[in-house]
Amino acid sequence: MTRERLWPSVLIGWAIAACVLIFVSSRQIAHLWFPDPDDAMRLLEVRDWLNGQSWWDVGQHRLWDGHFAMHWSRLVDLPLAMVMLVFDPVFGPAVANRIALVAVPLVTLLAVLALGAELTRRVAGLERAKLAVLLAPLSVPLLDQLRPLRIDHHGWQVVFALLAVTALLAKPTARSGALVGLALAVLLTISLEGMPITVAILGVVVLAWAFDPTRRPQALGAVWAVTGLVSALHVATRGPAIFAPACDAISPAWIVGLGTATLGVTLAMMVPRASRAARVALLAVAGGAALAVLGILAPKCLVGPFAALDPLVRKFWYDNVSEGLPVWQQTPGAALMTIGFPIVGLVGGVFAWRASEGRARAQWTMLLALAAGSLVVSLLVMRSGATANALALPGAAWALHAMLTRARGVRSLILRTLATAGSLVAATPGLALVALLGAGGAFGLQAMPAAPRPLRPACTHGHEMADLAQLPPARIFAPIDVTPNVLAWTRHSAVGAGYHRNIAALHTVLATFMGTPETAHRRVLASGAAYLAACPGENETEMYKHAAPNGLWARLERGERIDWLQPIPLAGSPVLVWRVVPDPHHP
Repeated sequence: MTRERLWPSVLIGWAIAACVLIFVSSRQIAHLWFPDPDDAMRLLEVRDWLNGQSWWDVGQHRLWDGHFAMHWSRLVDLPLAMVMLVFDPVFGPAVANRIALVAVPLVTLLAVLALGAELTRRVAGLERAKLAVLLAPLSVPLLDQLRPLRIDHHGWQVVFALLAVTALLAKPTARSGALVGLALAVLLTISLEGMPITVAILGVVVLAWAFDPTRRPQALGAVWAVTGLVSALHVATRGPAIFAPACDAISPAWIVGLGTATLGVTLAMMVPRASRAARVALLAVAGGAALAVLGILAPKCLVGPFAALDPLVRKFWYDNVSEGLPVWQQTPGAALMTIGFPIVGLVGGVFAWRASEGRARAQWTMLLALAAGSLVVSLLVMRSGATANALALPGAAWALHAMLTRARGVRSLILRTLATAGSLVAATPGLALVALLGAGGAFGLQAMPAAPRPLRPACTHGHEMADLAQLPPARIFAPIDVTPNVLAWTRHSAVGAGYHRNIAALHTVLATFMGTPETAHRRVLASGAAYLAACPGENETEMYKHAAPNGLWARLERGERIDWLQPIPLAGSPVLVWRVVPDPHHP
């Protein structure tokens, strides 16, 4: 009965949040103004698959002729494709795209609300679970991954991490362990970015056995399920490329490493009458063996997929992708919005742990370990903040409930109202900061210093690149960040975009826009591009101008004439376009 009573709150909370998100995003939905280039590329990937591209081929063939394989997984394409297949015959692809781009993120939001509420109910009861439904849509990092048009894989990562932790806190049986493992296997197949939280969850599962041997069925179920399903999903989603080496996606080396850990954990659990210290030591040996095997089979994977980036690409691309940087390299506002709510969750979780006993204390111990671990990961990589915020829901709900209880005891109506509002602000510091910065704009306060004004009419957010559809289909030499949108909005092909397996093209684009006209000429001709186009005022083009004041882009924005580029006006558009004049001496 308790479980049934939670669902009305989940559905009502989701319906309100969904309506608000659709309303505030209506203009973006109408014009397909994607929140991130990866969302545009995901739409292209799904559409190319539905139009006949192989299930096992996730490359974008209009980008650098598809000469590099994307590291993405088809699993995330499935819900988008299902919606499109249903609505394509009824409304046509243009409308079906928009339905999918709204429906799938909002379904993901519903899953996060439901799992966050259930996780909270298991450790803190029904009333606090209802507060978790209230708090989840007030988390800025969560909404950033679950809003309309946000169709990349990050929202699904949050869903399956939450599912794994919710299963972990269920009754410790082989069935709940298998569910933990299945959720983590899907998480890893979607993206290897889920490896840190996967290791943390599996670590908690097996350490819980070390302290309580009765949890053996759950631990064995988890490790065997994750290894088995990861292997099966790898075969199902990679097909002929199952033996290809990779550090940025599941590959044979990762599977063997997981298998080694699983075998080691299983053997550790077979040692009779081992002491607690011995059990922990055996688990450490199993983990060390897994790392050793990975180091032997794929030593480069131990340092990460970005270690081999050339200096130019690292400095002007990778080090400027804010979501992949640590918190201390973010603006203060972005940092607080990422870690504020998880800190509240940890504080509330500690108080809840102190007030609990027995099985409830064990549950809070495991949850606090994972919440703290996810917070540490989000400090190192900001995009992980969404998962940290999701795992903070039970602790934050406990803290909010305690503050509201105190507020209700205040006799004065005015003070009680202020105390209630203050409780909500204290529980959601990130949202409070957003409101403060929004209001502060009216008084000249800004989260970041104002960017210098470009010399030409500026693009707003790169949306104007859709104006390139006025040109006949051709290859466009464009900046990295707007290239996925060019591909999504037009029939053109392009050269480079922000994907680390596209390093050669990334280097070509960066070196061209910041290089001399002479060296740029050679690179553009070699790329086969018919046009060169860019948006003044965008972060990337402003970076080019600042880093290379006499480079190609800086000269073009100043209005200098380059003899091998012929200006092409686009009606009513701030986008600057030039036709590449053919060189009769270039093959």
